[in-house]
Amino acid sequence: MMDIGILAGLLAMGLILVSSLKITRQYERAVVFRFGKLIGERGPGLFVIIPVVDRIVKVDLRVRELDVPRQTVISSDNVSVEVDAVIYFKVTDSTRAIVEVEDYEAATALLAQTTLRDVLGQNELDTILSNRDELNREVKIILDEMTDPWGIKVVTATLRDVALPENMLRAIARQAEAEREKRARIILAEGEFQASQRMNDAATFYEEKPSAMKLREFQTLTEIAKEKNLIVVSTGSDAPRPSAGEISTTAGLAKAVVER
Repeated sequence: MMDIGILAGLLAMGLILVSSLKITRQYERAVVFRFGKLIGERGPGLFVIIPVVDRIVKVDLRVRELDVPRQTVISSDNVSVEVDAVIYFKVTDSTRAIVEVEDYEAATALLAQTTLRDVLGQNELDTILSNRDELNREVKIILDEMTDPWGIKVVTATLRDVALPENMLRAIARQAEAEREKRARIILAEGEFQASQRMNDAATFYEEKPSAMKLREFQTLTEIAKEKNLIVVSTGSDAPRPSAGEISTTAGLAKAVVER
């Protein structure tokens, strides 16, 4: 009977010893309570507690992803959009994360929803669609400040999707088409203006140099003759060859004679 009692005692002591030894990983911390009173933080590695008397709560210190549920937001110009986001955060103070808030993950998610709605509600639709990086930074800063008393560090906040109503999508498409048509008309008008300027410059040049104008007429006549399979001949072999300054009319230069 003595041997059985000793064996039972040793077994009980072994069980108590095993249950008093706790291990936390490198990325974990254990918040220890004794009779409900906080006595401190333990880890990483091996540490000892008093069985039955002590209670531990393990906290993961790694960066975690938190999906913010899709919600409807009204922009400052009264446009309803559906948005969803993702928050990346980590616990920097495990004691405060356990003591200061009942469920730090759920609290952070609800706070992210509220902050996202407030920030986007202060901006117009164009800003929400085109300036997401700035909005992400603003949401991140606000969340980081508000969760700091809980021992939470918000690493980043990202708007994943902004869904517009069907009628708004059609309106945006019409606006984009109008903008493209406007740019095309501007480019066409600029081209016509430049062409008219060059024609005006050419007219001024030919007015100042009549001989150049006559040579240009002769060149045009030659091009027409080639196109129509014509031959341009002089008015006669005995006729004196006029100089550029003596040319008065195109008829004085040449005659077009149809010849195959």
